[in-house]
Amino acid sequence: MIRIHGIAKSRAFRCIWAAEEAGLPYEVVPVGFGPSIKSPAHLKVNPNGKIPAMEDGALVLFESLAINLHLAAQAGPPLMPAGDDASRVLQWTLWAATEVEPAAMQWAYNTYIRPESERDAGQAAAGAAGINARLDVLEGQLGGNPFLLGESFTIADCNLAGVLYGAWSNRFDLGGHAKVKAWLDRCFNRPAALAARAQRDAA
Repeated sequence: MIRIHGIAKSRAFRCIWAAEEAGLPYEVVPVGFGPSIKSPAHLKVNPNGKIPAMEDGALVLFESLAINLHLAAQAGPPLMPAGDDASRVLQWTLWAATEVEPAAMQWAYNTYIRPESERDAGQAAAGAAGINARLDVLEGQLGGNPFLLGESFTIADCNLAGVLYGAWSNRFDLGGHAKVKAWLDRCFNRPAALAARAQRDAA
């Protein structure tokens, strides 16, 4: 049984979604943002004192997108394709982490995560500009395809869309990126995504 340590209202959401897509049995070990995140028990599975973490037998992993790559590998194609498309999965996953997430979090912290008195409008605007610059790239790469690598949903879609979930669910203006909006809507309304979203909404 795969054990996902975290809560659905955190980056663990991505891992719950990936497990649902993979059709793998899992349980969520509830660890929130309070003192338990620094407990000795949790530090054994994530020495960074963050969530999520995952246990799959003897394997212990942290970093949500790495966990997702592992879950997808367990499922195999089409979630984790082979050959050149496996390399494209890694490309989009690393792009999500290094290019998209810093800008998305800068916008998120200064629009809806921090208390209003602690938000910085300039930082929010800079984050939005950073997101839009990456969405320009994504808009061009999607072309006429329903998903990142073509006709089939892969873990690349789960990882990149997962990074953008906060922006999508908090109504980031996607008006200039019609293909990106359609892709995100398509991803987040898949049965597996709806199951993960239900857990997040119930938390």
